[in-house]
Amino acid sequence: MPAMAAENPATADQVARPGGTLPGNPRIALVRVAEGFQDPTNVANANDGTGRIFVTERVGRIRLVNRDGTVQQDPFLDLTNFNPLGTDVQTGFVEQGLYSVAFHPRFRENGYFFVHYASLPFNGDGVILRLQVDRANPNVVSAERIRETAKVIMRIEQPYYNHNGGQIEFGPDGFLYIGSGDGGWEGDPLQAGQDLNTWLGKLLRIDVDVPEDDGRAYRIPRENPFASAAREQLMTLFGITEKQFAQIRTRAKPEIFAYGLRNPYEFSFDRRTGDIYIADVGQNHWEEIDWIPAGSRGGQNFGWSHMQGSFCHPMTGPNDQCPTIGLLPVAQYPHEEAYPGAPKQSEGSGCSAQGLGVANDLGPQSLYLVGDWCSGRVFGIAWDDSARRWQMRELLRTNLQFTAGGYDEDGNVMAVNANNFYIGEQGATQNPPGSLWRVVAADRVPQGAVTARTAAPQGQQPPAQPAAAPAQPGQPRQAR
Repeated sequence: MPAMAAENPATADQVARPGGTLPGNPRIALVRVAEGFQDPTNVANANDGTGRIFVTERVGRIRLVNRDGTVQQDPFLDLTNFNPLGTDVQTGFVEQGLYSVAFHPRFRENGYFFVHYASLPFNGDGVILRLQVDRANPNVVSAERIRETAKVIMRIEQPYYNHNGGQIEFGPDGFLYIGSGDGGWEGDPLQAGQDLNTWLGKLLRIDVDVPEDDGRAYRIPRENPFASAAREQLMTLFGITEKQFAQIRTRAKPEIFAYGLRNPYEFSFDRRTGDIYIADVGQNHWEEIDWIPAGSRGGQNFGWSHMQGSFCHPMTGPNDQCPTIGLLPVAQYPHEEAYPGAPKQSEGSGCSAQGLGVANDLGPQSLYLVGDWCSGRVFGIAWDDSARRWQMRELLRTNLQFTAGGYDEDGNVMAVNANNFYIGEQGATQNPPGSLWRVVAADRVPQGAVTARTAAPQGQQPPAQPAAAPAQPGQPRQAR
């Protein structure tokens, strides 16, 4: 019997929540690959055959991890010292800094890679910068090399110091995708999520492969849903359909691929199918996971700020009634307080969804993994063909503060954790160090590997682990 294609939920009761049954009943573990990173914010690979892994640090550096797990002493990239006036990266608030790195699909040929960071000279605006490695020294991009090759692709104005999004990633179509938050504060005071006249609150898509003498930093893919929505044209009142009228958006930004997002700090492509999963960080009560199937023409509206997950925004109680705006998420999980005044719940809750990546070798194909920043939980989300619905289950509960994920060159899902929070923030270079982890099947942990300390996931028995010494405040505990 052929598999049924996954689809977006049509009603709120079809949105997956923790407690479901994942196909294949996957069990996972986190194996430590390297440690000692200062507020790591992203992990990526160059897909160039070297097996290198690149970890971005909030302060403005990229650390290079060799295939054997050793960390190169000198940073691969350092944005804190190429400017004679000091660092180029704004880190004054915990949500600011160097967000991510993406390597060009033809990096092996052209040496191009891209970074997204909060710019100090531009008062925290997001700068997307293209750089090029020196073939004679591919493991270190010197300050001189930065000045020689830097090309600003985009600057995203940030009115506040939070909800900046940050993830950049090349899709299977070769275009660069950019996660952009709603600009900050709380409750989307700019109404950016639904406003097509701003890049804020969106997933953007651009073509960076433009000739050097073109004079433009990027082009708009012709397939973008709003690529020509704002083009100048004669006004016609009769003779065209309502659908044609609805495609006219005179103020729409052509870079927009999807909208109605609050803070898509991490999104992931399924390396097998090309589907997009977006971990959209919620506000006070719910975290949501959005999904775009491969080959989509884009234009999805995920509802923010009219909706928070499948719920009304703002929430006032458990029985709020409102029309559903946009597409429903495929999965969602609550904060400890699921609505104002709700009883506190400890099972299956969190506070900030950090997408890790899509695993295709841990049970079900296309198992999307999400790590929560506050609770240390790892959730698995997958389409259940037999039930014809999405399922979500807690797979691990760790003491790690997840910040991001990515892939190594073999396609394994990677994760990084930091040790920072709004209260007690010591600064991008003073917080206790974080680590880099690889997700593996629980029965394939290498002998002698250090694994993340875990408690029993919801509905499961705790794994057998040797005792570990109590952790110092803000530092993870691990068991060998």
